[in-house]
Amino acid sequence: MKAVCFESVQKVSQRDIPDPIIEDSGDAIVQVNLAGLCGSDLHPFFGRELGIAPGTVMGHEFVGKVVELGAAVKNFQTGDRICSPFTTNCGRCLPCQNGLTSRCDRGQLFGWREQGTGLHGGQSQYVRVPLADSTLMKIPSNMSDDIALLLGDNLSTGFFCAEMAGIQPAGVYVVIGCGTVGLLAIQAAKILGANTVIAVDPLDSRRQIARQIGAITCDNLNDVSQLVADHTGARGADAVMELVGLPNAQKMAIDLLSVGGTLSVIGCHCSPNFAFSPAQAYDKNLTYRTGRCPARHYMGQLASRLAQQPMNLDWAITHRFGIHDAEAAYETFAYRKDDCVKAVIEFP
Repeated sequence: MKAVCFESVQKVSQRDIPDPIIEDSGDAIVQVNLAGLCGSDLHPFFGRELGIAPGTVMGHEFVGKVVELGAAVKNFQTGDRICSPFTTNCGRCLPCQNGLTSRCDRGQLFGWREQGTGLHGGQSQYVRVPLADSTLMKIPSNMSDDIALLLGDNLSTGFFCAEMAGIQPAGVYVVIGCGTVGLLAIQAAKILGANTVIAVDPLDSRRQIARQIGAITCDNLNDVSQLVADHTGARGADAVMELVGLPNAQKMAIDLLSVGGTLSVIGCHCSPNFAFSPAQAYDKNLTYRTGRCPARHYMGQLASRLAQQPMNLDWAITHRFGIHDAEAAYETFAYRKDDCVKAVIEFP
């Protein structure tokens, strides 16, 4: 099969590799129709996270159809149209039972292999899915592949971020970073009742989308500080949703936050230390909430919500590529060329 593989820092390539096979009775093989590029893919791409083995198939966002099943799989049939979260999960261990499916005792992250172990990702014609019964979800018949792809990661993570922020109608909320998940966090916050969301991002094209979906926008710390002051006086923001994962974003977040406020962190931080001290957190009476989104826990809930309350997500996927254009896809997405918000790879 054809797949997008990690080669080295800032280099991926399209390779021909063996098709996956059933390795356990709980496995499924999925033929991929659509695979997403995610900000998390850029951590190994830029060398911020080390250890991924060369030749690993990239990506953890995919939708497709089931083409082969292990003998123990009961909930699916070949031909079923499915979407997947970015991690596998058993559905039975204590973390899964508590809704923390992304920290399943048996869970694995798609698109991460090191020293011969781990899972290949979904930027490929086929992907093996362990623990298929509890990992995969059938896509509702009236849901597009695009929406289902967002459901498995970005949309779930946006809602997770907004829920961690403790949205209340009278609150003032700041979103730092208007990539796909940041923009979806804005939409989630509005759906959960927020009247005032202030978004900061250096790219005008992303600020334009943020305004379209209901946020007040700016591009720098001074302006966002002034906007927060305009809406709260000297109080500060009730919660800041930080989706960048870099120290300067973390420092901005705590500076904008009110006493007793919440810092909701989705940005995947690779730096060894916080950008603020324990004393600063103490003086703010800070609530710091972070972690990997339990996407599978959210997927069914959000599918039901979307059936009752559709969201306009037409803005989300801005660039589409074929498998032979994988390097161009990463170049465009990683370096935000041509106003790219989210790029996907389509399989014929």
